[in-house]
Amino acid sequence: MERTNLAQVADNDSGARRRLSLDGVWQFRHEDGPWREAHVPGPWQAEFSDLVDTSGRAVYKRSFALPEGWGSQELALQFGAVSYFCDVLLNGQVVGSHEGAFLPFEIVLPASALKANNELEVRVTMPSADHRAYPDYPFGEVPHGKISWYGRIGGLWQSVALEARDPAHVESIVITAGMDGVAHVELGTSAAANGKPVKLSVLDAKGDVVAEASATAGASTAASLTVAGALLWSTDEPNLYSLVVDLGTDKRVETFGFRTVEAKGGQILLNGKPIYMRGALDQDYYPDGIYTPPSLEFLEDQARKAKHLGLNLLRCHIKVPDPRYYEVADRLGLLVWTEVPNVANFTSNSARRMRETMEGILKRDRNHPSIIAWTLINEDWGTRLMENAEHRQWLKDSYDWLKAEDKTRLVVDNSACFPNFHMKTDLNDYHYYRSVPERRQEWDDITAQFAGGADWTFSPLGDAERRGDEPLIVSEFGVWGLPDPKLLRNEDGSEPDWFETGSLWGDGVALPHGIEERFASLDLHRTFGSFDGFIENVQWYQFMNLRYQIEEMRRYPSIMGYVITELTDVHWEANGLMDLKRNPRVFHDVFAQINTDTVIVPRPERYSAYAGETLVVDVTIATGGKALPDGATLRWSGDASGSVAIAATGPVSTTSPQALKIDLPATGASRMARLEFVLEAGGDVVARNSCDIALYARRDTSDLPTIAAADAALATYATGLGYNVVPADQADIVLCHAVDGAQVEVMKAGGRFLILADGTVETNKNLRTDMPDGELPHRSIVADGKKFRPSLDQHLPGISLVERDGTIWRGDWIAGFSWIRRDGPFATIPGGPIFDLSFSDVVPHHLLTGFRPWEFGNNVHAGTVVGWVHKPAAIIGEKRVGRGGVVATTFRLMREAPGADPVAAALFDALVVATKELQRDEGTI
Repeated sequence: MERTNLAQVADNDSGARRRLSLDGVWQFRHEDGPWREAHVPGPWQAEFSDLVDTSGRAVYKRSFALPEGWGSQELALQFGAVSYFCDVLLNGQVVGSHEGAFLPFEIVLPASALKANNELEVRVTMPSADHRAYPDYPFGEVPHGKISWYGRIGGLWQSVALEARDPAHVESIVITAGMDGVAHVELGTSAAANGKPVKLSVLDAKGDVVAEASATAGASTAASLTVAGALLWSTDEPNLYSLVVDLGTDKRVETFGFRTVEAKGGQILLNGKPIYMRGALDQDYYPDGIYTPPSLEFLEDQARKAKHLGLNLLRCHIKVPDPRYYEVADRLGLLVWTEVPNVANFTSNSARRMRETMEGILKRDRNHPSIIAWTLINEDWGTRLMENAEHRQWLKDSYDWLKAEDKTRLVVDNSACFPNFHMKTDLNDYHYYRSVPERRQEWDDITAQFAGGADWTFSPLGDAERRGDEPLIVSEFGVWGLPDPKLLRNEDGSEPDWFETGSLWGDGVALPHGIEERFASLDLHRTFGSFDGFIENVQWYQFMNLRYQIEEMRRYPSIMGYVITELTDVHWEANGLMDLKRNPRVFHDVFAQINTDTVIVPRPERYSAYAGETLVVDVTIATGGKALPDGATLRWSGDASGSVAIAATGPVSTTSPQALKIDLPATGASRMARLEFVLEAGGDVVARNSCDIALYARRDTSDLPTIAAADAALATYATGLGYNVVPADQADIVLCHAVDGAQVEVMKAGGRFLILADGTVETNKNLRTDMPDGELPHRSIVADGKKFRPSLDQHLPGISLVERDGTIWRGDWIAGFSWIRRDGPFATIPGGPIFDLSFSDVVPHHLLTGFRPWEFGNNVHAGTVVGWVHKPAAIIGEKRVGRGGVVATTFRLMREAPGADPVAAALFDALVVATKELQRDEGTI
């Protein structure tokens, strides 16, 4: 076979198309506003601050000269994407129109409309939800994706060009290439090409021809080319080939790869071998262009950073990206899972538009080997699966249609979350968010249920078609960190426009503007040292969450992968592995230790211990696509050392040695201890991980303050910790769950009270314990003997006890950052300032509100803020009352026997000291 170099093909002018870019400066006018200059490509909302939140109609205009010699060829205006509807005029004549925000279209220009110098005008409409203003395509009935979240996108957001070509040309190329090395090609050609001979060549990465075939252009043109010893495309080896289609009058080059993907036996198989999905949700938004990526180099840098983080997949979320996105994924070896942009209101027109969008996606993108999955609906957005049987049937029918259209990829019907479900799907994927340590037990419970094939993932209405072997994927999970605002500001120090968005999300906590001022007003530098220290701490909190959650999923061999929310922050949504400008988080270089193919999962019986104790640690080794051979050894070092042999195991499975019994050091002072784990096999390091343990010095009970207890349970708990319980008139402090009016009078006279406001409330002197979550959403820490009050205005002015469940303080998706200031009586609590996993068993279900901002630097010893430093609340707070005072906490300290949990014991000791040290007014009024 003749070997032809690709460069020679490209240099051959025969059949070459010519393109004139029309990108650059256009004249622009929005509604009745002034004419000004706009840059194409890019949505108008990205360029003009006064138009950030606008929909409506706009006009783009520019002129161009027709290049010499082009008049004899077919000329087509080509648009990458325009949002949402547009009419195109050339020299005042309407030459075409298009509806749809995401896909390319072209308009063949009539020769009669062309001149030597031409004026091009594009009239664009970005609809709002007003059916009267936009009856043909109201916003709620068009595919729009996250435009409804992060702001409107209108205009020419992808490139525009004029193309000259022969009337006899190639219109479409569909390539199906599997593991057998055979590339099946289907061609679409123009009517003028009918009967012309077509030469097809496959070229390898070096540009050498490795297969050839010929055909005749017609209504249906197909050919098959066999590449001997074809190199398969994978994430580790992204081998690509080029198909050259030569009509003589036209040449097209299409890149493709040989690969297969299927869901079978509960596994995802890439080229017949199981893989473990390590994905991240990608909203595909950009710092300046919003929808428009700044450059190919930017996309390449993003993909390399994703791979550095250990990711092997991006779930491009309810958006059709710039086509360069897939080209980069093909070259660099990233899997992509793409979704149809959702609608808000499901109608027959909505259904038609979504089908047309998916057809357009297939037409543009189906030859990319990186794309392995499609999703039709995300989280039931736009549909009503629970209530509407027609929607459920439509979803099953759509799955069947797409599987018939594209047999080379997986199809997901509805990427589900509570309370919606699947109907018929290749992947059983589900979304759930729980933060740790706040909701650690819930995360563990849901993950265990999901791993066990929970019924709630499919329709409970008897109409699902579940095979039973769909691979399990946790396709959304995660928690917020925060980016460094300094890295996101403009060169002149001003804030980007999106800093003032987000106020309508999450009860107002998603507003970035003013974060430094809020931090300063709460005196949080006393806790975190500086604002920079706070940002660093919340990013490590995000890492702690992701590590724990990934580890928990990896413990179950039935779960085949996950998708982290998300690759980058998007405007006000701050849960990215990088910020919007792709600046890395503090954990960027260590994240791949846990987001990798083989993972060490250490699970101590508790994340706290007393010095000198023996800690039992269960360890699981989870493999991904690679097996673990015989002779592997797990070693640990740091605050203890040892090793154990690990049995061989196959891909996407788990193995566990006998539980480790690790002797912890007999430290003299409380501190954080670390165990470093390394898995070695065949002389190579296969995996690394670490585990942090809060190590507490043994308690000294020789000189404890005396306590008066309000009830027997409190007395028993205090006695169990070594305290001497005495009558109130002999006690240093009074311990109670709540106070009444008489006790407040004691405070005013100089009494000091410690209130464990953990959800247990005293009524008529009878203690009530373990009040169920949700019983009272907002209740007082003081009971007057008759009823619960929503605030303490009568006794402790302005302080209320608020239940976190059902409020933004729950902190699952938009995180709450809970902290304890390590000074005074709390200086010896290890770690911090933000709660770590050792706080799992004491983390509060209630919060104290009513403290003034200036009190958070002194009177509030532990507290929380949510999102971009909003909704401050206390977890430990103190108040002066007359000559005495009170320390109140919502930590749940009495869940176990006294002293069983070192964290609870240490917190109780510190609270007692803080209460005793309350300054008393010994003077007279």
